[in-house]
Amino acid sequence: MKLLQGLRIVFAFVVSGFPVGPAHAHPHVWVTMEMDVELDDHREIISFRHKWTFDEAYAAFAVEGLATNGDGLYSEEELKPLAQTNIEALKDFEYFTFPFIGDKKLALKDPVDYRLEYKDKLLTLYFTVPLATPVPYEKIQDFSVAVYDPTIYVSLTFAGGAPVKIVSAQPVPCTAHVSGPPQRAGNLLRGLPRQTDRPRRHVGVFRPTADKLDSIGSQFAERVTIECAP
Repeated sequence: MKLLQGLRIVFAFVVSGFPVGPAHAHPHVWVTMEMDVELDDHREIISFRHKWTFDEAYAAFAVEGLATNGDGLYSEEELKPLAQTNIEALKDFEYFTFPFIGDKKLALKDPVDYRLEYKDKLLTLYFTVPLATPVPYEKIQDFSVAVYDPTIYVSLTFAGGAPVKIVSAQPVPCTAHVSGPPQRAGNLLRGLPRQTDRPRRHVGVFRPTADKLDSIGSQFAERVTIECAP
């Protein structure tokens, strides 16, 4: 049995006190994201439903030895301990989820409904992060959220197409938008050493001001905003 599983391996690099500087600031795990922004029947934002699909190499490593019945397959039940390990590891990093109203950072509750799925050699983590206090409908125009690893040890980028959707208890005239990739992010990434030649798209800058975000990861984060009709 492995001493560490799943994202514990990734975060061991961070929590061990290993310095994160120019020589080490590059991703080692790649995640493709989709996200549902959930609104309740009062049209308030109440939670974020995450779907994170890990790269094939990491997936193969993470599930090694977890098929306890020897069939070579990985059921949700067999992956349950790994899912819990991932969620526990993410707690110290605010679940990589950073919502704001204007300049005010919003508090989160602990995740619910978390599970892992292994399919077609890919590992996908599903989990929902509730807000401690819902965002009122009239404040949505000032709302934004970014999903990123503060150390950029894990690269998280949204999938193509429409990766962020509004899920509401009643119809709302709202559309989610993912910010474009400013040139600045591309320049910063080019200045960092690469662990691999694997291509990855440059991502946008999420308001990297010292009073709000104090990590290198924020400089490469895509930003989600929501536009609603009056």
